[in-house]
Amino acid sequence: MVREARRVRRERATVRAMVKMYCAVHHASDALCPECRQLLEYADRRLDLCPYGTDKPSCTNCPIHCYRPEPRERMRDVMRFAGPRMAGRHPYLAAMHLLDERRAPPPLAAADRSSKRADDPGEESPDGD
Repeated sequence: MVREARRVRRERATVRAMVKMYCAVHHASDALCPECRQLLEYADRRLDLCPYGTDKPSCTNCPIHCYRPEPRERMRDVMRFAGPRMAGRHPYLAAMHLLDERRAPPPLAAADRSSKRADDPGEESPDGD
């Protein structure tokens, strides 16, 4: 359990680092602008509600698309910008993210998905329903 919890914390740190890098350049701000702060909070909520829990795969390899279309596109922009720069600014996070992307998603029982939907009534369900 400690290993998986650490991996989720590391994924949060990676997303936070990417959003900060993007915001600093695109919004010329030392602190996160409201738009980037909102995106980061949304990403944190999605991590909290991930049906895989602490055994989650990287989002790239995940069969479930839990982001709504608009935040998904914003996060793609952030990752396209920050991804290539991560090795220089955050080498450990970048290397671990690349290793995490090599992990295949574990099987997910249908019961796990339906229990997560009840936790997030106002959001799109993980499998698009």
